[in-house]
Amino acid sequence: MPGPRLAHKSAVITGAGSGIGLETSLLFASEGCSSVLADINLEAAERTAQRIHEQYPEVKAIAIKCDVSKEAEVEACIKKAVNEFGRLDIVVSCFENVTVPGKWLIAVHQFNNAGIMHPADDNALNTDEKIWDLTQNINVKGVWFGCKHAITAMRANPTDESKGLHVGGSVINTASFVGKMGAATPQIAYTTSKGAVLAMTRELAMVHAKEGIRFNALCPGPLQTPLLMDFLNTPEKLNRRLTHLPMGRFGEAIEQARAVLFLGSDESSYITGMDFLVDGGLSACYVTAEGQPALPPPSGLA
Repeated sequence: MPGPRLAHKSAVITGAGSGIGLETSLLFASEGCSSVLADINLEAAERTAQRIHEQYPEVKAIAIKCDVSKEAEVEACIKKAVNEFGRLDIVVSCFENVTVPGKWLIAVHQFNNAGIMHPADDNALNTDEKIWDLTQNINVKGVWFGCKHAITAMRANPTDESKGLHVGGSVINTASFVGKMGAATPQIAYTTSKGAVLAMTRELAMVHAKEGIRFNALCPGPLQTPLLMDFLNTPEKLNRRLTHLPMGRFGEAIEQARAVLFLGSDESSYITGMDFLVDGGLSACYVTAEGQPALPPPSGLA
């Protein structure tokens, strides 16, 4: 029987305290991966680490506070993994938010924790420059910081063929289906930032392909989260989105985490530079079928 898919490997997972980051952390641990669990909310990251310690005591999990808009903190996460585990095989950027005094930031991809979308993010005429700059600093610059320091660490990974370990690694940047599609519900700064993540990921993948460092962009569809459901608080708001989903339901964070597991494992060794859409067919849809879903959504580990 084959062993765990991520045995002997280590990862840095940003946004590990909730949503996709939480589900990914638990799923990685179940597959033997030791991880640095980073989040702006240290208590949330510590809760995730505690769950891993209880459920998978043989796996190491270290919680750390990280504001992804600050390069020094991102670099510290990467160095923590290398110092603790001796290597870094996977980086997953599904960060949630950063500290902005006096502001409430909505954590999204459609509120799932792939970046931030400010409540004042609107169309090109109404969005303030400060909102634009803040969004790019977190959603684009934060991803760049993670990639930058991951490259340095992964170049130095020692090879141990007996354990299936080698130089290089896999970086998964969380983008969004809105980086691929237009929508008449404007969020110009957020949408632009996700398009930038896709372009950045493709270029990094080409530059570093021969070094064994793979870069792919996860593009989630809208997810079933309490924040999104609170935002879609009228039948009109809900149905405007739901009618475009071929499966007739919103996605679940665990479905994104499973895609991240595939991209992080050696099973995807010939996949790099991809916009990896996990959107229930949304981006391929023109008109949805009538009727109700035949299958229920899967349950998450959390």
